[in-house]
Amino acid sequence: MNIALIAHDKKKDDLVQFIIAYKSVFAAHTLFATGTTGSRIIEETGLSVHRFQSGPFGGDQEIGALIAKNKMDVVFFFRDPLTAQPHEPDVSALIRLCDVYSVPLATNMGTAEIIVMGLKRGDLSWRKVKQ
Repeated sequence: MNIALIAHDKKKDDLVQFIIAYKSVFAAHTLFATGTTGSRIIEETGLSVHRFQSGPFGGDQEIGALIAKNKMDVVFFFRDPLTAQPHEPDVSALIRLCDVYSVPLATNMGTAEIIVMGLKRGDLSWRKVKQ
């Protein structure tokens, strides 16, 4: 499955720790990430990650384009709800695309835990049928 990994600055540590905790699950999939988040994941886990631009420079939109083409199966987007983001319209568009195309989206650790357990069990195999 194709998995997008995105994190706002104050949530990057949380996402990296989450990836480390479930490295064996993520290693079985194709990973994509926005710029700095992808660099951190590569450096700290050794996993292969296709990196897009940083979120404010279009990375969120690049991932959104893959969602719109049904080429992204899951999105882990650890958002910082307490800090204003200069690219908030891009963030909102990405979330909207996940809803439009029924792409599972985790915006916090609780939801991420549920989705990663589903990945581990193969519960998201219905995404392969949609392609």
